Parts: sequence; structure tokens; C-alpha cells
Amino acid sequence: MHNDLREILLSEAELRDGVRRLGERISADYAGRCITLVGVLKGSVFFLTDLAREIKTDVRMDFTMVSSYSGERSTGVVRMLLDLKESIEGSDVIIVEDIVDSGLTMEYLLQNLKTRRPRSLEVCTLLDKPSRRRSQVAIKYSGFSIPDKFVVGYGLDFNGLYRNLPYIGVLKQEVIEGNKSCR
Repeated sequence: MHNDLREILLSEAELRDGVRRLGERISADYAGRCITLVGVLKGSVFFLTDLAREIKTDVRMDFTMVSSYSGERSTGVVRMLLDLKESIEGSDVIIVEDIVDSGLTMEYLLQNLKTRRPRSLEVCTLLDKPSRRRSQVAIKYSGFSIPDKFVVGYGLDFNGLYRNLPYIGVLKQEVIEGNKSCR
């Protein structure tokens, strides 16, 4: 375990199993169809890659980047930093997110992408933190429901660090308060 963590919340094996289960469900639901996975950068990259490998139907990928966080706190304001490169009109689209917390970012993305007339639009999140929800969004595919703890690893970061950890861990409070960064 990394020294900056106080506990491991989800192990590598648990993550692998959860991603496999999600891939099986999506494969069954979209059998014979092509899916567009929209990865929300940067946090979803590890999850998106592993999930795409588990889906047994045709998949194409595109990316978007939005921001609503500063350090460990949501600002409540969502900004689009990178838009999709391809049209999703008439496509079966699944937004792939690392974590749904307040729901504000996902609400923004759903509203934005619905205007582009996809055939279907669903949400797949690795982690769901329902205790923090400020906006009720429908999540069709959820890997794990977690408590209200600040987590890092497997794509999730704090000041750009810890994304490369192969598990999900809870950051020590003193690390958060010290505002550790890579400089």
C-alpha cells in the first residue's frame, strides 16, 4: 500500500471482477450492436480501457474532458474542456466515468450529449458515491457504491497524483491538508 494512504478500499482483484461484471452486462444489453463509449478524461482512462476489453460487441471510443473540481472539493461549476471529435447522432452511447459524486458533472454531460440526438444514452461509472448526490442522475451501470471518503487510484487523482495505483485507496487527511503535488 502507498504510504500516503490510510486504507485500500477496493483491491486489484475486486476492481478486475467488478469491471468484468460490467462488461458482461453491457455485452448482453447491446449484443449485435456497436457502442460508443465516451470516456470522461482523465480519471476514466484505466477503467475505460479495461471495460472496453471486457465488452464482447463492437466498440468505438471518444473522449470528453470536463472540470468541476479543485483539489478535493467540487466547485459546483462544470466547464467543458474537451469536446467529442465524432458525431454521436443515431449511436448507442455510454458515458464512462470514474466516479459519480455530486452528480452535477454527469447531469451536465447528459444534458449536453442528449442535444446531439444519440439513439440511446446511458451512464457507466466505476464508483458511485450516493451520499454526496446533489443532482439525481440515472446510472444504469455501476461498479461499486462507496462511502463518503476521498479516494484515489485506478485513474482517480489528488493534484494529478496517484492515478497509477492499481487499486482504490483512501488518502490520509494530512496528505490532503498538506496539498501534496508533483513539482
